[in-house]
Amino acid sequence: MIRIYEATEPSDLLAEAFARLLPQLSERMTAPDREAVARIVASPATRQLVAAAEDGRIVGLLSVALYDVPSGRKAWIEDVVVDAATRGRGIGEALVREALALARREGVARVMLTSNATRRAAHRLYERMGFVRYETDCFRLDL
Repeated sequence: MIRIYEATEPSDLLAEAFARLLPQLSERMTAPDREAVARIVASPATRQLVAAAEDGRIVGLLSVALYDVPSGRKAWIEDVVVDAATRGRGIGEALVREALALARREGVARVMLTSNATRRAAHRLYERMGFVRYETDCFRLDL
């Protein structure tokens, strides 16, 4: 059984999960240090959802950013990752469903996410959950 919850306090367990899971999302990703983990869970604009196995080990992560702009209240889902050893068990879907429930409770009008073009299984999941490809270009500038 998997339990989905919001991480509201920094912990060694959460820091270890970032270190173990983020490189599975992208080889270029590095884990946040303990200070960054504290900022992440303390931020009023973001929520960190966690999927934990019965033994308490974190097997999945998802971040939700909530923000208000003139076009409405929105949410952006980021850094969705499920441990490779536990994929295919509905954990990613459970995380996304909890993120959508959170967005509804927060009065969000639109939820967006991006996904690497190579993550075909994730794309199928998002489409099955009702997400549609949006005709826009995404630009990025690393500072």
